[in-house]
Amino acid sequence: MEQKNDKVYKLALTGLMAALSYVVFTFLQIKIQLPGGDATSIHLGNAVCVLGALLLGGFYGGLGGAIGMAIGDLLDPVYVVYVPKTLLLKLCIGLITGFIAHRLGKITESNDRGHVLFWTILAAAGGLLFNVVADPLVGYYYKLLILGKPAAEVSLAWNLASTSINAVISTVASVAVYMALRPALKKSGLFFRMKPIIRRRPMHQG
Repeated sequence: MEQKNDKVYKLALTGLMAALSYVVFTFLQIKIQLPGGDATSIHLGNAVCVLGALLLGGFYGGLGGAIGMAIGDLLDPVYVVYVPKTLLLKLCIGLITGFIAHRLGKITESNDRGHVLFWTILAAAGGLLFNVVADPLVGYYYKLLILGKPAAEVSLAWNLASTSINAVISTVASVAVYMALRPALKKSGLFFRMKPIIRRRPMHQG
């Protein structure tokens, strides 16, 4: 019964993170128009993706961020062609962040604030560093090979710059919000503690 409640709680918060990432990405972004009708932007959508991974684990957190920002792309005539790329890369941000935070750092099992802060920073930086490398490169080949955009080389440098800026501000924002939310969630009884997966040994017959 407890496992079922945990899943419902996770799904509800995944939906909340999707809505939050959509709002932050869509309405709080600074869009930069590029040659060839393309664009890049400075935004905090990735911070929501990382925050979700810190709170819910990599898959659910990344899924929430990916869905929210993909919807933002879908409703924008400039970004609509990048929906598949957004879904893939934002989910990967969550998976990497969640792996570092929960599988390596075990931040939900620790009561040592210094330990939690260190691994939270490391996890956020790791997930967003992946995005700094992958987003411009995947975007370049996606534009060049799939969309056939001749201005792919021009937008590569702009995308690298904007993605780097996004990574820095998203790391700071996600870590600050998580560290502020953590004691409040614990006090209210809403803190989700990651549980290790227990594998059952098969029963031997004979």
